[in-house]
Amino acid sequence: MPVLSAVPFLKPAHLQGPRNSPGRQRRHTLPASEFRCLSPEDAVSVFEIEREAFISVSGDCPLHLDEIRHFLTLCPELSLGWFEEGRLVAFIIGSLWDQDRLSQAALTLHKPRGTAVHIHVLAVHRTFRQQGKGSILMWRYLQYLRCLPCARRAVLMCEDFLVPFYEKCGFEAVGPCQVTVGALAFTEMQHEVRGHAFMRRNSGC
Repeated sequence: MPVLSAVPFLKPAHLQGPRNSPGRQRRHTLPASEFRCLSPEDAVSVFEIEREAFISVSGDCPLHLDEIRHFLTLCPELSLGWFEEGRLVAFIIGSLWDQDRLSQAALTLHKPRGTAVHIHVLAVHRTFRQQGKGSILMWRYLQYLRCLPCARRAVLMCEDFLVPFYEKCGFEAVGPCQVTVGALAFTEMQHEVRGHAFMRRNSGC
């Protein structure tokens, strides 16, 4: 399972202790912050965070538990979880899509030959909100997508009140989304993840 570097979140060197210290890395000690792709075993934790985040706002979840397991089985490499001391605090789940615009089928399908990464959901645990974690996680995710040969752009759909948040993350609105969920309407947004050759050469990908 891919694990992304947590270098920006490591303790300062003077707090880490000597490199040869016996207690420097103990097997039972969990990393303070870790970014890694999710697995089907994480599905319940993911759903608990998502349910609390969305049910109170829209009355429904972008993904239900069986759909979370579905995507984490088919394309776990397109997910990213932020763990603090082993606890999931925020996550993104995506899949591949093979058309210019999202359609109703994009809600449930993963198109292995697609070049657009459809971001189904980003959610942060309630006790970690208002700390900028959603923006940081999205930034890390977009950097990660630049390492994937298949990814050309990231696409998502959101309600109008979330458009400013995603614009700050670098997304552009492309117009009303064809997808509707009940009475909810969405704006479709995209972010190019190619055309950053220098960044990729120097990203360790």
